[in-house]
Amino acid sequence: MRKLSVVIPCYNSEKNIGNVLEEFQNMFDGQNKWEYELILVNDCSKDNTIKVLKTMADKFKNVKVVDLVKNSGQHSAMLAGFKCATGELIATSDDDGQTPLENIMQLVEKIDEGYDVVCAKYTQKSQPSIVRRFGTLCSRKMMEWLIDKPKGIVLSTFFVARKVIIDEMVKYDQPYPFIPGLIARTTSKIANVEMKQKARGAGQSGYNFKKLLSMWLNGFTAFSIKPLRIASFTGFFCCAIGVLSSLILIIRKIIDPNILMGWSSIFCLLLIIGGLILCMLGLIGEYLGRIYMCINKTPQYVIREIYEKQ
Repeated sequence: MRKLSVVIPCYNSEKNIGNVLEEFQNMFDGQNKWEYELILVNDCSKDNTIKVLKTMADKFKNVKVVDLVKNSGQHSAMLAGFKCATGELIATSDDDGQTPLENIMQLVEKIDEGYDVVCAKYTQKSQPSIVRRFGTLCSRKMMEWLIDKPKGIVLSTFFVARKVIIDEMVKYDQPYPFIPGLIARTTSKIANVEMKQKARGAGQSGYNFKKLLSMWLNGFTAFSIKPLRIASFTGFFCCAIGVLSSLILIIRKIIDPNILMGWSSIFCLLLIIGGLILCMLGLIGEYLGRIYMCINKTPQYVIREIYEKQ
């Protein structure tokens, strides 16, 4: 019998996670083809999520609860769950009820066609927040440009992967994980299955603009040096413009000695160049800061306890 592990990061999801687990249990009960386990990672929720998860672990079989000491973010929580997974295939799901778990076997069937990772591609999303829609668009464009993922492939948080891929992903022990980047650098055998996203059960998304920005920076700085190359190109371009402008001014002055040299243009030019220099230094500083955090071995997450029914 084959085994499927499902990792679900949970944050402030006491009102939704019970329905998610009920749906999953009802889907798999009564079948004899698959053994399964649910790994629920409590990302230091502020509500009673941990109590709900432990109650579910006592109620249902094959449920394991991983409780983190501090809020580490969705991607770190996934890696914490991956380390506890024992299935031949490992899937992920959101905790808000929007993931169409009834389609999980479609992802599994696609895996059996020879792919290493199969992700859901939502043709219809229930995502009313403008910030989330903008964040999703920016994240997708960033991954297309920075990460060497197959063209036309969407990397979502609802996916199924082979154990060998997950085992390679959890070797990444740096403090700024980015799951799509880890997938793309591990394998190119990635496929999509189209489906519709369901409406959120209750509450609102835990992703605000600050958290989305932090996630983008993880993708930018952890898996690509292209931003540094942009900094170099921008510096070279500005230098070239400055040299060209100087030559034009010198030639004009030679042709017409009566031309007055304006302080306003120099002032604007200094502001532009100075701003660009500070931006580039900030980008380099971001890389150096993250290198420093990696050297210090800042942990991705700290597990308080692993709870399961005895």
